[in-house]
Amino acid sequence: MDLGIRGKKAIVCASSKGLGRGCAIALAKAGVDLVINGRNAELLAKTAQEIREKFRVEVIEIAGDVSKPEVQKALLAACPAPDILVNNNGGPPLRDFRELDRAKILEGVTQNMVTPIELIQAVIDGMAKRGFGRIVNITSLSVYVPIPGLDLSSGARAGLTSFLAGVARTVIDRNVTINSLLPGKLDTDRLRGPHEAGTPEDPAAAAARKARISADVPAKRLGTPEEFGQICAFLCSVHAGYLTGQNIPVDGGLYVSAF
Repeated sequence: MDLGIRGKKAIVCASSKGLGRGCAIALAKAGVDLVINGRNAELLAKTAQEIREKFRVEVIEIAGDVSKPEVQKALLAACPAPDILVNNNGGPPLRDFRELDRAKILEGVTQNMVTPIELIQAVIDGMAKRGFGRIVNITSLSVYVPIPGLDLSSGARAGLTSFLAGVARTVIDRNVTINSLLPGKLDTDRLRGPHEAGTPEDPAAAAARKARISADVPAKRLGTPEEFGQICAFLCSVHAGYLTGQNIPVDGGLYVSAF
């Protein structure tokens, strides 16, 4: 399917690896020029070069933590009039809520709620004025299914979800949509656990780990960043202009609900 976005420009946050990288690759495949971001400058440069060589699109790298104002400023300077914004950021680590002090709570809320709101504030009016905009927020299935120990992540992302529910309805008449993707169990570093970056995983150990983690998933497998990215790319396409304010689980059927 031609997504109709060739030549558009996108900012994809936290996209040097994992789900953000999957989204960046899918958009590049559709012909979108990219500004990508990640905290590890070396890994970010590697991802950027791979995308340039494979898809022949423009890729600008902005290294740093997207929750920092100076990094946001650099992203927007590199792409002052984006057609597409994919919000993404790492979540707080697994931690009993009793261990959270005020500083940790504020940091988690800043990373997973405040930061995407700030970026949306910066780009939404320009999108509306130009008559095209696609905003996709990568949140988490924990917005619907809370996970003990990830209470801060769940709360911040749920806050973002509610905050944007009304905002989304104010700009769709100018062809700007805001939707969220809620990943469940996808095959990223977050599910692999602590390891040295770039370290290969023993194939037998990897297979056993994936089987164990996906045992309760109806699909009986983990999702991939590539297929997640393709769903994101469709939400960014010209074909998705009548879809806004939605929270779409990408979870292999793990979230059980008739509605």
